[in-house]
Amino acid sequence: MYELIQITDRSYYIQGPARIGLVKLDGDNVCLIDSGNDKDAGRKIRKLLEDNHWKLTAIYNTHSNADHIGGNRYLQNQTGCSIYAPGIECAFTRNPILEPAFLYGGYPCKDLQHKFLMAQESNALELTKDCLPQGFSFIPLPGHFFDMAGFRTPDDVVYLADCLSSKETLDKYQISFIYDIAAYLDTLEKVKEMDACMFVPAHAEATKDIAPLARYNIDKVLEIAEKITRLCQEPLPFEIILQKLFTDYGLNMSFEQYVLVGSTVRSYLAWLKDTGRLEAFFEDNQLLWRTVRC
Repeated sequence: MYELIQITDRSYYIQGPARIGLVKLDGDNVCLIDSGNDKDAGRKIRKLLEDNHWKLTAIYNTHSNADHIGGNRYLQNQTGCSIYAPGIECAFTRNPILEPAFLYGGYPCKDLQHKFLMAQESNALELTKDCLPQGFSFIPLPGHFFDMAGFRTPDDVVYLADCLSSKETLDKYQISFIYDIAAYLDTLEKVKEMDACMFVPAHAEATKDIAPLARYNIDKVLEIAEKITRLCQEPLPFEIILQKLFTDYGLNMSFEQYVLVGSTVRSYLAWLKDTGRLEAFFEDNQLLWRTVRC
């Protein structure tokens, strides 16, 4: 774990729970794309930098999920590096309580205030094109989270963050976290058509051909949408829909899974309603969801 994998003369990734990009700039300077899931990850990254006599100048966060920004604070304190995050992700990075609060939909109980869902705060600045090293570009990848972005390096390596999951992960967990279903599908369609020297997703193997995995992720989203539509042939409240999905997919409920999968299912319900496949109505002071009959 935390092995450094070289892709090109300048571009690398660090093998961790979520792959971390590392790109050589000028001289001994390097930048990171994300920083790992916690302070311990930060320590391991720092040792790797020291072993190679590299100086960390900046961390470019793809988005603000805790497993991508968890090493920010430690590395910033140790190296003085700058940190950049796109759009709303910058506010979440500066105020990590926002992630569990958003997922839960209210003040999060202590069961949700841990490093998996809430990183330590770090002094991030909003990512703009002017912040990027020469030859870099960032790629908007909304859907998984609010303003998630990927990066293309001068040597044509594309870091894709969490815009898709590995086939093994999808087969095991079925429902991956998605904030905006429509944006997520649009992003996957865009990624499916991309060309690059190498693609580095955070939670799948690096590959030169990303199209098959993008297609698999699209199909999984459509499968789950169809399952929800079938479940709602008769009016159901959200909690029962969630329970049935957990049961059908063999998932185990916990506080973490309740907020992560629950938030995702609410996003599916909103998307299916907005696209005319579900209707929502109130009965006996309860919100019910029902398939629209043609």
